[in-house]
Amino acid sequence: MDYLEIIGTVVGFIYLWLEYKANIYLWIASIVMPAIYLVVYYKAGLYADFGINIYYLIIAVYGWSVWKFGKRNKHDKELSIRSFPMRYLTGSVVTFAVLFVGIAQILIHFTDSDVAWLDSFTTALSVIGMWMLARKYLEQWLVWILVDVVCCGLYIYKELYFTSFLYGFYAIIAIFGYIKWKKMMNDATLQSA
Repeated sequence: MDYLEIIGTVVGFIYLWLEYKANIYLWIASIVMPAIYLVVYYKAGLYADFGINIYYLIIAVYGWSVWKFGKRNKHDKELSIRSFPMRYLTGSVVTFAVLFVGIAQILIHFTDSDVAWLDSFTTALSVIGMWMLARKYLEQWLVWILVDVVCCGLYIYKELYFTSFLYGFYAIIAIFGYIKWKKMMNDATLQSA
């Protein structure tokens, strides 16, 4: 039993609760959890997941600053939840595709990964999901549902059972998170009208 994986799972639950509540302190957990999972994923041979956790550490600082200082106007208390602007769709899809293929090729040619394409898929999509979360876009939850379901199966395959349980739970909570954020977004729109 890997105690570091268990600690990472506990921090993951805290992170998920804070994200669900749209609480800015999710970014603190977003620094601690990837630091733990850098070790867990490296030991499991999930090199793309290892790499994405370096990105998570960086995007946590970005997310904190956007949520703290990225208000639309000086009267807002915090950055509001909003819908994903369609003008970013093409760039997001192209970024995902380039990362997906590029990471897979690196894993195939330079590592001993036996799950290169799945590891690459979840990693590339997670890059997009974290950027969307940092910008407080509602649809980030839809991205996470897909990532979490695929990760759940991948981690069972890699015998990371606690982490698989965490991601299965993430998938369920992501559905409720989408509903909650949509309600919060609609309530904020009604209050500002």
